[in-house]
Amino acid sequence: MNPEGKAGIVTGAGRGIGRAGALPMAKEGAPVVGNDPGVGRNGAETERRPADEVVAQVEVTGGNRAIGP
Repeated sequence: MNPEGKAGIVTGAGRGIGRAGALPMAKEGAPVVGNDPGVGRNGAETERRPADEVVAQVEVTGGNRAIGP
């Protein structure tokens, strides 16, 4: 992938398919905008913010990111 001049927008970036798409884009150097409100599988609110975990992983790999809950 050549991320030059491109950015990734990922919904549900904290888990599953969204996470699997966000991490490689960031690793390649693309700015990634992600969203994951952290609701439970049944739609109930939770304190957990899975996008924060993805942010930490992106920062460790040195990727360029703009991602959050």
